Amino acid sequence: MDIETRRKKQQALMVQLVERKVRSRAKQIYESRGETEGQELQDWFQAESEVLENSILAPLYRRIKTAGQEGDSQPSSPEASAEQPNA
Repeated sequence: MDIETRRKKQQALMVQLVERKVRSRAKQIYESRGETEGQELQDWFQAESEVLENSILAPLYRRIKTAGQEGDSQPSSPEASAEQPNA
């Protein structure tokens, strides 16, 4: 495995770690609101903000997500990877 492939795999794993934490926090927010439907995106963005505020991975996560929006092949967007709270 070459260095570039290894680097991309490591970055993907780090992004998955952050997204897992965001997903967990978004679920907590959803539950604290009484599991009211229709605010999934707000819950996700609040959770993402809170998680990234305290994460040393925040700069890498933001850079990778920005590159992904520009057409690079990157992990799925937060909206696409967010679990439905009651699923």
